[in-house]
Amino acid sequence: MGGKCPHRSVKKRRYSHKTARRTKFLIKGDDMVYDQLNKADEERQPLPVDEDLPGMGQYYCLHCDRYFSNVAVRDEHFKTKKHKRRVKQMMGPAPHTQLDAELAAGMGMPDNGPKLMSM
Repeated sequence: MGGKCPHRSVKKRRYSHKTARRTKFLIKGDDMVYDQLNKADEERQPLPVDEDLPGMGQYYCLHCDRYFSNVAVRDEHFKTKKHKRRVKQMMGPAPHTQLDAELAAGMGMPDNGPKLMSM
């Protein structure tokens, strides 16, 4: 009785393509979004037209760093829990940066304390 396992094809169907979809539009880190939100309105530039993005890149949520296909979808997104949590998170204290992570891991500038009297 040899042969392949009858359930072998089921494993292939279980594979999710969500990970490939997530990486299609690169998402900025929390610290970059936070800096963008804290810029003055004069420094912000209008969104350029980009054919590769949904909705030609014109319907964008700055807090979540997501593009939407039209105004209705974007407005529905503004009502979701995910968006409201993200707005609350971005209005709070500044998120950790790469420099913070490196200092915590001991890879940054050493802090040896105050200089003591040398002999």
